Amino acid sequence: MPRISRLSSATTLAAAISVLATACTGSTGTTASDNPADEVTLNFWHGWSAPGEVKAIEANIARFTAAHPNIKVKVTGNMTDDKINQALRAGGGKAPDVVSSFTTDSVGKFCNSGAFVDLNPFLAKSKIDKAKVFPQSLLNYTQFKGNQCTLPLLNDAYGLVYNKDAFKAAGITAPPKTWSEFAEVAQKLTKTKGDSYEQLGLMPTFHGYETTPMRLAAQWSPTYFTPDGKSNLAADPAFAKMLAAQKDLVAKLGGYEKLERFRASFGDEWGAEHPFHKGQVAMQIDGEWRPNMAKDAGVTFEIGTAPLPVPDDQAADYGKGYVSGTIMGIASGSKKQNAAWELVKYMTTDTEAVVAFANGIHNVPSTLEALASPKLQVDDNFKTFLDIARHPKSSTTPPQADGGTYQLTFTDLAYQHEKGAVGDLPAALAKTDAQIDTDIAKAK
Repeated sequence: MPRISRLSSATTLAAAISVLATACTGSTGTTASDNPADEVTLNFWHGWSAPGEVKAIEANIARFTAAHPNIKVKVTGNMTDDKINQALRAGGGKAPDVVSSFTTDSVGKFCNSGAFVDLNPFLAKSKIDKAKVFPQSLLNYTQFKGNQCTLPLLNDAYGLVYNKDAFKAAGITAPPKTWSEFAEVAQKLTKTKGDSYEQLGLMPTFHGYETTPMRLAAQWSPTYFTPDGKSNLAADPAFAKMLAAQKDLVAKLGGYEKLERFRASFGDEWGAEHPFHKGQVAMQIDGEWRPNMAKDAGVTFEIGTAPLPVPDDQAADYGKGYVSGTIMGIASGSKKQNAAWELVKYMTTDTEAVVAFANGIHNVPSTLEALASPKLQVDDNFKTFLDIARHPKSSTTPPQADGGTYQLTFTDLAYQHEKGAVGDLPAALAKTDAQIDTDIAKAK
């Protein structure tokens, strides 16, 4: 299942990130002096809570302790970043030694504040070349300014999940590859009913499930910041082009007000009443977890998956997408960092462990060897997301000292733009740049 999207709203995310700003400060280097061969108990905190996820975590921990009988692991699940941060600040024997977080946007803060130790010395000591182990796109979101304070632990890739039966009924033979094809297909799949919809081709508004500005912008391959760290929204035409294309699609599918009224009828994103499961939408921007969730919900139509469409002038790059994932790090206050590294190393770099965990919770593996493993359980729908994760032009949002605050600022602009409240987009982008630069400067 996904990461950031488990948070109920952007406001909740902002609150979690702001709390992390006050995280405990520690060295970005390693001062670890414990003997990893000694008898020790590690406190490992993670955010998973679903029974299948918890079972998969426990199975991996059991494999680890079988290989390291001197290291016991006390596992605490369903932990939010807020709870993790409070425990790190309090310290003591009950604080976590090893942390796994869904919030990749917090990496900049984790690294910048020193809440997590820099893992580069541990990697070097273990003679692990991270560039040969992990895809570059994952390394990009697990470090900040050379400080590798986290490592990837599984991966999410975002693409298009669609109703093959609805496609067939509309005479559509293949998923759209370019944005113009996407707009045309979305309109063909839309069936109105009075002042609402019987079936909507796609919910294009940014309040829709998983349809964030950042995930759409990835299809334009944007550059969020200049080499000197300044916000680049106004200077890079990718952002204006994406916002214009999204707003145009909103208009073509009935307009913002009509779409938002229909969206109010949607069921819970993580339950059986999801609009894709119910046939309310024929296409859904989503991650690798959606096909299995739809099957578990008892859908009767055939499901297909594909990469998200790309701008017409970037057709050669079709197959790329937005990637994200879970992160894993060692608390700087831990007195058991060498033993903690043994656990982090196992869970993030051991091919058998990564593949088993990926199979257990239906996420994309986070190492190059695991992505190619014959033991990875792959069907046609899941293969789509593996290919997105491996695509050289797939991208993510870069870490920053203010965590994900800059993304929230960009999203606020996108909300205003899609409903027609932005008259001068270039000026609005420039104003957003100024706000982002101010926030980052304060964070530093």
